[in-house]
Amino acid sequence: MASIKALAAKIFASRVFRNTQKWSRNPEATQQKVFTQLIQKAKNTDFGRDHHFDQIQSFEDFSKQVPIRDYEQLKDYVEKVVKGQSDILWPGKPLYFAKTSGTTSGAKYIPLTKESMPFHIQAARDAILHYIHETGHADFVNGKMIFLQGSPELEEKNGIKLGRLSGIVAHYVPKYLQKNRLPSLETNCIEDWETKVDAIVKETIQETMTVISGIPSWVQMYFEKLRQQSGKPVGELFKDFNLFIYGGVNYEPYRAKFENLIGRKVDSIELFPASEGFFAYQDSQQEKGMLLLLNSGIFYEFVKADEFFTENPKRHTIGEVALGVNYVMIISTNAGLWAYNIGDTVQFTSLKPYRVIVSGRIKHFISAFGEHVIGKEVESALQEAMEHTEIRVNEFTVAPQINPQKGLPYHEWFIEFENRPDDIEDFALKIDAAMRKQNTYYDDLISGSVLRTLVISQVPKNGFQEYMKSIGKLGGQNKIPRLSNDRKIVEELANGIIR
Repeated sequence: MASIKALAAKIFASRVFRNTQKWSRNPEATQQKVFTQLIQKAKNTDFGRDHHFDQIQSFEDFSKQVPIRDYEQLKDYVEKVVKGQSDILWPGKPLYFAKTSGTTSGAKYIPLTKESMPFHIQAARDAILHYIHETGHADFVNGKMIFLQGSPELEEKNGIKLGRLSGIVAHYVPKYLQKNRLPSLETNCIEDWETKVDAIVKETIQETMTVISGIPSWVQMYFEKLRQQSGKPVGELFKDFNLFIYGGVNYEPYRAKFENLIGRKVDSIELFPASEGFFAYQDSQQEKGMLLLLNSGIFYEFVKADEFFTENPKRHTIGEVALGVNYVMIISTNAGLWAYNIGDTVQFTSLKPYRVIVSGRIKHFISAFGEHVIGKEVESALQEAMEHTEIRVNEFTVAPQINPQKGLPYHEWFIEFENRPDDIEDFALKIDAAMRKQNTYYDDLISGSVLRTLVISQVPKNGFQEYMKSIGKLGGQNKIPRLSNDRKIVEELANGIIR
C-alpha cells in the first residue's frame, strides 16, 4: 500500500504536469513574456542604460543593441558586482555568486539572484515529479536519497556569499526531503574528493538507498568503492535503488559499466543545470531529449554552430529553430546575464514540445582538418561500436594527431577500458565506421587519404582520475572534455599509455 508521502507526491506531480503543459504548448508567447519582463526589470541598471533597454521594443532591437558575449566580455560588469556595487546587471545585488573555474580568467563569478535562485530548485524538483506522473512510481520518496555534490560551505565577498552551485543548492533542500537526504552535512563539507567518497560509502552502505544523483564519472567511483567493500553489486546492496539522476555529461558511454556495477537496469533522469541557469530536464522516459524550460526567467537564442565564428551570425529565437541542427545556446536571464554564450551546443530532438540534447561545447570540437567533429558524434560512435559486446569503457577523450612520426595524420582516441576488446584494431575500425556514417566531412577526409583511420591509445586503470587529481579537479562538477582541437590534455595522459 502506498504511503501518504507517495500519494501526496503523485497529486503534486499531476498539478506540476498540468502547469508545464500550459506554457510548453505556447512556447513563443511564453518566451516573449519572459523577454519583455527581463527588459523592463533591468532597464535602469548600468547594463540596461548602456544598451538603451528603454528603447528596446522587439527582439530585433535587442539583437542590434546587445552583442553576444562570453564571460570575458562581460567581466567588467561582473567585477563591479563582485566589488559590492548595486544595479549593475540586475536590480540590487545578487544573493550568491556561483564560483567556477574559468579556462582563461581564473575563477568566474556567476551571479544568482532572488529571482533566479528559485528556478534552480524548482526545475530539479519538477524533473522528479514528471517522472512520478509518467511512471506512477513514487515509493522511492520513502527511502534515502544521495546527491553527490560540492561542499555547502560558503565564503563571503563584499557581503555576497559564494561557493559552488551544487553547494549553494544544498542549502535549499525542501524540509520534507531533509530526513531522507544523505550524506550528512559534515561529510558533504569534506573538500578532498577521495576522502569524501570514502566517508559517503561508510554512511550509506547500510542504508535503504532509493535515489542516487550526480555526474556519472564520479558516481561510478562511489559505486566501485561500494562494490569493493560489500562484495555485492550495488543493486543487490540497495534493493530499492531504482532511480539514477544525472547531468553534466552524456550517460550513454557509462550505461553498460553502470548496469554491470548495479547488476540490473534502473531508470534514469537527465538534467541540464549550470551555474548560469537550469535549462532543461528529461520530462519523459519514452521520448528522446530534455524539455527546454521556456518559463524559467531565461530568454533563449540559438546560433548555428558552423556559423558561430563568422561576422554577425544570425540569431534565432525559439520559433525559428530546426530539428537536428547543432546550435550554440545563448541566454539572457533574471540573474543579469545578457546575450550570454554559455559555451554549450544543443540539438533539438522535438519541436512540440521543444526538447534538446547537449551535443557538446563550442570550444570542444575537432576541426584540425575541416572535419567539424563534435562531442555527440564521438559518444554515439563509441556507443555503436560497443553494442552487443562485453566491452566497457570507464572514460575517454579524443584529440587530433597532426604530426605523426610516420604515415597520415589521424584522430587519436585515449580510452580507459574496464573490459578491453580482444582486438583493439578491429574495435577502432568499428568506431571509425560509425564516425564516417555520422560525419560526411570526416568520411571525405578518410576517403581522400587526408586522414587515416583513428588510433586507440589505452589509458591505464584510473588514469583519468589521476590526471584530474594532478590538475586539482578531482570530483565535484569537474569533467573530462570528450574532445579537443589540440593535444594539451592528451600530452599529460600520454605518459602512462599502455602500448
